[in-house]
Amino acid sequence: MSKVAFLGLGVMGFPMAGHLSSTYDVTVYNRTIKKAENWINQYRGNLAVNPSEAAKDADFVFCCVGNDHDLKSVLLGDVGALGSMKEDSLLIDHTTCSARITEELVTYSEKRGVGFIDAPVSGGQAGAENGQLTIMCGGKQEHYAKVKPIIANYAKFSCLMGPSGSGQLTKMVNQICIAGLLQALAEGLSFSKKAKLDGKKVLDVISKGAAGSWQMENRGITMLDDKFDFGFAVDWMKKDLNICLEEANLNKAKLPITALVNQFYSDIQDMDGGRFDTSSLIKRLT
Repeated sequence: MSKVAFLGLGVMGFPMAGHLSSTYDVTVYNRTIKKAENWINQYRGNLAVNPSEAAKDADFVFCCVGNDHDLKSVLLGDVGALGSMKEDSLLIDHTTCSARITEELVTYSEKRGVGFIDAPVSGGQAGAENGQLTIMCGGKQEHYAKVKPIIANYAKFSCLMGPSGSGQLTKMVNQICIAGLLQALAEGLSFSKKAKLDGKKVLDVISKGAAGSWQMENRGITMLDDKFDFGFAVDWMKKDLNICLEEANLNKAKLPITALVNQFYSDIQDMDGGRFDTSSLIKRLT
């Protein structure tokens, strides 16, 4: 049985690690020990007191934390996981992070003789809980081939997009598209309200045509009902869009809509909506 370490038990990592527990020998680590204890009470596995302990002797080390700073702490800190990983093991990073930190992790992993796959995910908390995530990967084919059967435990689809960093770049495309879709959906629903239409009937009709999307299907009704206490938080989307805009400055891509929607999310944060779902863009228009 392969030994697996999973670092980071947030709303995504908690269920993802849970899906692995029935098949693999899993050791978990979380900076807030209470979450790790809750995981142990719910699933079969072991608890480590620091990342280094969790990663020692593991064949595969998975990481799913918040941002670049968290990654450095968990992987490269004094008791970071990479310092104790054995040669020929694999590090799989599910964090949505910058291309810059990914390059740093690749360099350090190669020096340690450790394989690396950047593997950001899409599908949100519900996707993680139901094992229906989409995972975009960057790295070497032989490393991806080894990890693909494992991530299939919580993914409905994964794909190797290219060399290291390609997964993170693909995730940036994902977030760019989502931002524009959500703003358009917010404007459409706000318009329907001003026009005194039945918003739910409008959604029922247009979702079956060319305007239909995952966001419309899964967030349209809740937007009309002013419900935003779930899903992917505005604070995290802001972090992701900032990463997209930083990368665009480097590759000279033009992202006018993304930059505008990023400002709109700042407005939501100013309304104390940092933990609202990303569909809360409509609150600016009501």
